[in-house]
Amino acid sequence: MNISLTVWLLTIAALCALVGADFLIGRKPHDVSLKEAGVWTVVWVVLACLFGLGLFFYGGSGPTGEFFAGYITEKSLSVDNLFVFVLIMGKFAVPSQYQQRVLMVGVLVALVLRAGFIAAGAAIISTFSWVFYLFGAFLIWTAWKLVQDARKGHGNDEYEENKLLKIAERRFGVADRYHGTKLFITENGKRIMTPMLVVMLAIGSTDVLFALDSIPAIYGLTQDPYIVFTANAFALMGLRQLYFLIGGLLKKLVHLSYGLSVILGFIGVKLVLHALHESGVHVPQISIPFSLGFIVLVLAVTTFTSLWAARAADEEPAVKS
Repeated sequence: MNISLTVWLLTIAALCALVGADFLIGRKPHDVSLKEAGVWTVVWVVLACLFGLGLFFYGGSGPTGEFFAGYITEKSLSVDNLFVFVLIMGKFAVPSQYQQRVLMVGVLVALVLRAGFIAAGAAIISTFSWVFYLFGAFLIWTAWKLVQDARKGHGNDEYEENKLLKIAERRFGVADRYHGTKLFITENGKRIMTPMLVVMLAIGSTDVLFALDSIPAIYGLTQDPYIVFTANAFALMGLRQLYFLIGGLLKKLVHLSYGLSVILGFIGVKLVLHALHESGVHVPQISIPFSLGFIVLVLAVTTFTSLWAARAADEEPAVKS
C-alpha cells in the first residue's frame, strides 16, 4: 500500500492514545482478575479486527489478509514469549500487584525497539532482494531449534540475565527490595535502580530477542512495513492481558513449540520460494489466503492436542491409584 506520512503519524498517534488509556486505567497497582484480563483481551482483539476491517476499505482484501496472517502469527509467537515472562517474574519475585505495571512498561519498551527492527528490515529488503534467502534459512533453522528445545523440555529452564542487563546492574547497582513502583531510589547518597526497573528491562530486552524470529516471519507474509508494524503493535499491546488470562494454561500448551516450529518452517519455505521467484526461477507461490488458513489450522490442532495430552496426564495418576 502507498501509505502517506499523514496516515503513519495518525496511526502512531492513535496507538499512543490507546497505550495511554491502557496505562491510565491500570495505573493503580492491583491483582488482575480473570474477568478483567478476559475483558481487555477481547477489547484488544476487537480493536485489531476493526483495524483489519479498515484496511479492507482502504486497500482491499490483499492487505487485510496480510494483516490478519501477520497478526495471528505474531500473536501465536508472543504466547511463547509468555513462558519466558513467567520465568522472569519468578526469578525477580515480582509481587502480584506490580506484575501488570512491569508488563505494561516492558511491552512498551519492546514495541519501541521492534519499530527499529522493522525499519531496518524494510531498508534491507528494499536494497537486497537476496536477503529473503537468509530470512528463509534462518526461520527454517529456528523451527528446527524449537523442536530440539521442546524435546529437551526448555519450559523448565531457569531465566538467565543477558549481558546488557548485567552491565546495567553493575553500573547503577540494584536495591535489595521493591519500593512500590519506583524505578530509582537514593541509597547512601547514591542513585540506584530498583528491582522494578530491572525486571522491566528484562521483559523488554527479552522480547527483542524474540523479535529476531518474529520480524523475519512476518516479512515472509507481507513486505509492507505499515502492516508489519501495526500487526506487531496489536499483537504486543494485548500481551499483558493475555499473560493474566492464560497464565494458568501455559503449562498445558505442551505442543505449542511444535506448532510454532511448523509455522516458522512453513514461512521459511515460503520466503525461499519468494526469493527464487524474484530471481527468475519458476516456482509455485504460496498465497496469503492459503498461508492464513494453514497458520490457523496448525494453531487449532496444536491447541487441541496440547489440551488432550494435558488432560490425559492429569488423569493418569488417578488411574494408577
